[in-house]
Amino acid sequence: MEPIVELRGLSKTFGAGAEQVAALQNVSVSVQPGEIFGIIGLSGAGKSTLVRCINLLERPDKGQVLFHGKDLMTMSTKELRQVRRKISMIFQSFNLLEQRTSLDNICFPMELAGVPRAKAKARAQELLNIVGLPDKANAYPVQLSGGQKQRIAIARALASDPEVLLCDEATSALDPQTTNSILNLLQNISRERKITVILITHQMSVIEQ
Repeated sequence: MEPIVELRGLSKTFGAGAEQVAALQNVSVSVQPGEIFGIIGLSGAGKSTLVRCINLLERPDKGQVLFHGKDLMTMSTKELRQVRRKISMIFQSFNLLEQRTSLDNICFPMELAGVPRAKAKARAQELLNIVGLPDKANAYPVQLSGGQKQRIAIARALASDPEVLLCDEATSALDPQTTNSILNLLQNISRERKITVILITHQMSVIEQ
């Protein structure tokens, strides 16, 4: 089976001269479709840089980033925009828009893609059901717990029907019980919707689960 994501010989440095730091050095990774792929390391080891190279939020200095065998490094801006809709990301800090309700946060990527408002709202409500928060459609982020915010962020990430979900320390701001519930949700989403999950963390317990 062809890997859905393949990184070949990635290198990335920041800074220059004596201040230069090598975040990635000749890193190669192969991820199969439907796999839950964990990347663990100490803070500052380059994990976030690595995961951000998968959708070119960070552009490597060297190497190839392949999605379904096609190199993102050679794509036009328009082509890359299309691919990024299939590679969604959730973050440690949730990154919700504070002035928008849960429903409107989930609708946001669909708005950017030109989905009609009525269709986007219906899809957002469906996603609220999937993440177990059907009653939080009109709640604002300030009214939600950390675990609820992350569930809304996951719903928003699913709005573009991605094939890959990148999780950048997605549970490190949460307590152990909430972490378990989020990891169970990610496992269910991966299994039921055939989504590949790439999860980075510094917590061995997260990788074990």
